[in-house]
Amino acid sequence: MKIAITGATGQLGRLVIEKLQAKVAVDQIVALVRNPAKATDLGVEVREADYSQPATLSTALAGVDTLLLISSSEVGQRATQHRNVIAAAKQAGVTRVVYTSVLHADSSPLSLAEEHRATEADLKSSGLTYTLLRNGWYTENYTGSVQGAVAGGAFIGSAREGRISSATRADFAEAAVAVLTGPGHENKTYELAGDESYTLAELAAEISRQTGKDIPYRDLPVADYAAALTGFGVPEGFAHGIASWDADAATGALFDDSHRLSQLIGRPTTPLATAVAAAL
Repeated sequence: MKIAITGATGQLGRLVIEKLQAKVAVDQIVALVRNPAKATDLGVEVREADYSQPATLSTALAGVDTLLLISSSEVGQRATQHRNVIAAAKQAGVTRVVYTSVLHADSSPLSLAEEHRATEADLKSSGLTYTLLRNGWYTENYTGSVQGAVAGGAFIGSAREGRISSATRADFAEAAVAVLTGPGHENKTYELAGDESYTLAELAAEISRQTGKDIPYRDLPVADYAAALTGFGVPEGFAHGIASWDADAATGALFDDSHRLSQLIGRPTTPLATAVAAAL
């Protein structure tokens, strides 16, 4: 059984490839990448596959049984790109597609959710067997700012007292591998999130505890947070997106207490303290 992974040189894709090699024979793993030159270190078969170039996709999926469709990073183009992959999977005879969606995609207020909803609908109408991995927020989305918070003396955001049930990319990668290699996941939808939830004030308190410095959380209006991110060099459109997602977190968009992720991986999800220590 050949298992293919799209976006295999991305942060999540690389972790999936690494963890998959401990579960199945290397010759059963196919890395699908836009630029094969960046994938020479993966240790598995590499095939060129571009979400936006349908001609590359059917060839890349030849002989593949199960496909992990890691969602594209190109917001605004995702639905079309994913539709290309799904069509090619059908043409190539792929039997199952596992897709990385977003937490509570069917009801989420996140601006990201619309394209995920479209792809979920496309999969369900395709006739292919599918599994939907509705991934919650990556802890790294916040711990990536830890060093800057320490340098600047505060952790900033717009999430107010919203609770965030994040997990690390490694946790989500392990769940993907469990679904790719285990039975009983056909046509299932999984809401995946961390076991523990926290507010950004609690995250700031953990940073303070580990550094011995007073790093408070400063909650900003959405426009001010977006402006601050732009000032740090984040592209304007992405900065406004990040700020809006924080505002959605304030109303519970990133919270889930189902513990489905830890059930899939057979262990507790990575604690926030561990992720903060890694970031420091």
